[in-house]
Amino acid sequence: MEEATYVEGFHDAEAVKLMTYNNLGNTGLRVSEMAFGGGPAGGVYGSQMEEESLKTLQLALKCGINYIDTAPWYGNGRSEEVLGKGLATVPRQAFYIGTKVGRYEPNIENMFDFSAEKVTKVFEESLKKLGLDYVDIIQIHDIEFASSLDIIVNETLPALQKLVDQGKARFIGITGYTLSCLKEVVERSKVRVDTVLTYCRNTILNDDFKNYVDFFKSHNVSMINACCVVMGLLAQDAKATPHWHPAPQEIKDKVQEARDLCKTNGCDLGRLSVQYSLQTCKGFIGTHLMGNSSVAVLQHNIATIRAKPTDLEMRIAKQVRELFSSLSKTHWEGEDPKRYWTQLKMHRGEIPHDPNFKPFITSAN
Repeated sequence: MEEATYVEGFHDAEAVKLMTYNNLGNTGLRVSEMAFGGGPAGGVYGSQMEEESLKTLQLALKCGINYIDTAPWYGNGRSEEVLGKGLATVPRQAFYIGTKVGRYEPNIENMFDFSAEKVTKVFEESLKKLGLDYVDIIQIHDIEFASSLDIIVNETLPALQKLVDQGKARFIGITGYTLSCLKEVVERSKVRVDTVLTYCRNTILNDDFKNYVDFFKSHNVSMINACCVVMGLLAQDAKATPHWHPAPQEIKDKVQEARDLCKTNGCDLGRLSVQYSLQTCKGFIGTHLMGNSSVAVLQHNIATIRAKPTDLEMRIAKQVRELFSSLSKTHWEGEDPKRYWTQLKMHRGEIPHDPNFKPFITSAN
């Protein structure tokens, strides 16, 4: 096997042969097309049994999935703890892993802190939970929630560079939903940004990321895509959409129309969405994070990425795209940060309490 992460005696050689690997920009890492999203291990999408999480992780790694994504935010550290248990018996050569700093607890007062002191402290705790001496990528989590991008550029990124200099991380990344914020930080930062992770912006619902590809290419920044199924919104089963999903009702209603269209034609909306994400920006996106809440879900996702879309699926996917194009907008950019800061200010007594205010329900990205 030519992949650097292949370990004879650990991997399922036949499964690894079927996995596609891509270069993650200029990092030198060759990552599997499908990455292991650690959110479900932290209970992000509902209660999750530790035993099932561990079985799912082991199978994913043995099948050749070699990039793992996690964060302190996922289950208030639970994801890192569970993954740490699962990785204890896995050769370190067999995987790459990225974690994050900046977003931590559901409590509105303690949710975000991008200060150098906090991110350094929490990162050290992450290493202990994961049982590792270093991670491959350390990322700033959801930068659009910072009070100002100045703190990201002038304080958080330099703090991460110190961790890289100490050998505790290899590369630095930023994550977020608001694409313009990601672009601005890359433009302004004196610290090298190696990767950008964005979610729900390279999907059959919204593919605005394609408008930023040339910019990130020109700055030698590699791309990690997350949430091909838009955090469960585009699952064929509406029950898979979590109660906290931030999409406005107009989008949710149109998604239900897409589900009905798919059902009538014997297709699966989630499968169409994954297929669309895999094809869009192909050659630039290194890997696609997928949450695998169980062995069954993992096996379904692996089967989906291996299969080529049928003529029927391509035809229905085109119709779904046309359906979504009738929306006034296909994103909710800026809404969550606005609600977060309003709620925080009300909590602190800085502005009057509004009984009609819709609380900021914490998601998991």
